[in-house]
Amino acid sequence: MHTQLLKLQDRREVAERTLAFQFVKPAAFTFKPGQYINLTLLDPPETDAEGNVRTFSIASAPGEHTLMVATRMRDSAFKRVAGRMPLGTDVRLEGPFGNLTLHADATRPAAFLAGGIGITPFRSILVHAAKARLSHRLFLFYSNRRPEDAPFLDELQALQRENPNYTFIGTMTEMQRSQRPWLGETGHVDQAMLARVLDGVARPIFYIAGPPQMVSGLHAVVKGAGVSDSDIRTENFTGY
Repeated sequence: MHTQLLKLQDRREVAERTLAFQFVKPAAFTFKPGQYINLTLLDPPETDAEGNVRTFSIASAPGEHTLMVATRMRDSAFKRVAGRMPLGTDVRLEGPFGNLTLHADATRPAAFLAGGIGITPFRSILVHAAKARLSHRLFLFYSNRRPEDAPFLDELQALQRENPNYTFIGTMTEMQRSQRPWLGETGHVDQAMLARVLDGVARPIFYIAGPPQMVSGLHAVVKGAGVSDSDIRTENFTGY
């Protein structure tokens, strides 16, 4: 298994209680958009039963200068240490792993269904698709409770200006709790929303990422729309 050290370069808030960590990208490190890595804290000042290793989807695209991951911050020893560690701190990298990557056949559209921090592998894929000028037709259905909770929201909306083959569909389920304006969809992603947006779109392949309950719910929605399992790819985000 390939391991190496990563140096923390920057850390920023990308949504409420959600931080992005940018590491210096090793010169020889390569990955496919949509893959994930394991990060290990080295000699942390505290630990707990969950241990010092976490799995993160890579949120940055291969062409970007840093290697970025993002996570919801909660009260675990790993998250507390990660949120406070000084810039320049080393962590151990293992990977990359995983095959939640964009299909090669550009004649088939892709529909990405993400909830919350499940957006990270899709950010990598979508930024790469824009920079590489891929010809795939791409749709992102991005569901959050509020705009405040949605990592990379503004960037993912703006990416439509860079890639004419990409359509952003954001939806918020609890706008009554929001302090920000929102002109997009509201409510959960359902068969009616998919049918309306994807009307006339032939044989899309679906990618679903987010918390397990949301992934299983959206999988059922997509299956209920008549899509076969062979055209649905999923990734659960647990314990984040």
